[in-house]
Amino acid sequence: MNKQNLSPTPTVIPHAVHPWLLVKNVTYVPGKTTSLLDEFAEGLLHAFRTHGHPTPSSPEKDTDIIFTTAAFGEPMNWRECLSVLARRKFDLDRSPIIYTLVQATPEQFQGLFDHFTQALQKPVPDPRDFDYPGLSSQAYETLYEQGHRGGPILSVLRLIQSQAMCIRNILVIGYDHPQAAYIFDLVGAHPRLDASDKEAFYTEIMYRIVTSTSTTAITEHQVVGNPVPSTIWKSLSTPAAMCRAGRELGKRSFFTEMVRVTNLVNVPAVNEAIASQYSEGCFATWEPRVDALIATVTGSSRPVDKDKITENDLAVIVGVRPDGKGALVRHIEGHPNDPPSSEAVELIEMDAPLPRIQLEAEWGIAAPVPVIRSKLHGHRGVSAYDPRLVEHVWLDPAYYYYPVSCATGAQAQGIRLAFSRSESLLNPSDPRLVVFTVLPGHGLVMVEKWVPGKEPFQLLWEYMDAGYLDVDTIVPQGPFTFQEDPSGKMLLRE
Repeated sequence: MNKQNLSPTPTVIPHAVHPWLLVKNVTYVPGKTTSLLDEFAEGLLHAFRTHGHPTPSSPEKDTDIIFTTAAFGEPMNWRECLSVLARRKFDLDRSPIIYTLVQATPEQFQGLFDHFTQALQKPVPDPRDFDYPGLSSQAYETLYEQGHRGGPILSVLRLIQSQAMCIRNILVIGYDHPQAAYIFDLVGAHPRLDASDKEAFYTEIMYRIVTSTSTTAITEHQVVGNPVPSTIWKSLSTPAAMCRAGRELGKRSFFTEMVRVTNLVNVPAVNEAIASQYSEGCFATWEPRVDALIATVTGSSRPVDKDKITENDLAVIVGVRPDGKGALVRHIEGHPNDPPSSEAVELIEMDAPLPRIQLEAEWGIAAPVPVIRSKLHGHRGVSAYDPRLVEHVWLDPAYYYYPVSCATGAQAQGIRLAFSRSESLLNPSDPRLVVFTVLPGHGLVMVEKWVPGKEPFQLLWEYMDAGYLDVDTIVPQGPFTFQEDPSGKMLLRE
């Protein structure tokens, strides 16, 4: 069927939804299943049908989403893994998005959560605490690190993803009937939805899935113009400042270790189905001498430790493709010229609705530049901030209930709109020099303005050190607010 924007039909719509949702062709192909999972699948398919999405009994040529199942605690046989085999097995026009449903009883889930809670309290990981069927011998390192990044639930999440060999999972908690469900994704989102109101429960999950699958990737970057001459590149102070910023942010544990699929499972076919690794976050700063954004390269094509970058790990972004499918990039003479971060469009598009300012002699160059100097995207949260020095900007309401992920046009649009409403950025003389937004289930984006005498990102790490901006390992999974405390700081409340 032709894709079209989906206008929600009546019945329960728990919250405001995005206006760009698409009709999806959805089907259920169970693997190892239970009566609870079959009930859950039927309830979910009913929600899809009610809201205008086809749900044929078996995959069709244009199937978009397949729900399948896996047993809790048992590794999937990769020869039966639909993440790898679905397109060929069902002769589909394209690879569908796979969601794997897994059932755990309340005791099974709590037992696993408590086990990881205890294991994560040890100063160094004990491999025996993370020895589960189907995992590689190095998996304990990732499970331990991820648990420290976001709590025991992230260790649970990575274990289930590894055993199910699927990055999108719905963990359904209950005995004979669903009591709650967690929705897991690649970046580590883990919202928990209560099932006491069944219609709202299934409708909420349906909208979350339609949201995540209606977005489009914007990573088809295009090389334009002549390469930046090596003589000019070597004369710039920005590349060295970027490398220093990576180290400084690393000292503050802003970036966590890269997740590598081969550290979790030893199945080559899975590496062909998804990127073999993904890095956590990216950053960029404006260089007026080349009138471009200098950004970190993507970590999906080769390992990139953001706290140990070199000048070979940088890219030059000069704009966005007219069709919006990616960024416009200038190569650097004599460099490897790997593609920029998957958030390249997001990083440069933020400037479009905002003013430009004029740099004066104190900067060593007279040039118009974006009001934002440096930008930092990370999979972290913010527990508190000082509103006298830092501004928080809100996303559109739908993003707090139906989040999107990295490298998508929807995320770039949401971030651009949020920062376009910043009072501090719209008024360059506003004394608040740092602005941030929180991406539920994902992380944050923070930016700094131009301050004479400061290196790129220096203001950000100094604000972290001074307690003006408290960066946290825990990322809100849904709506939240900030409440003022007696000292005047704004504290996060979920």
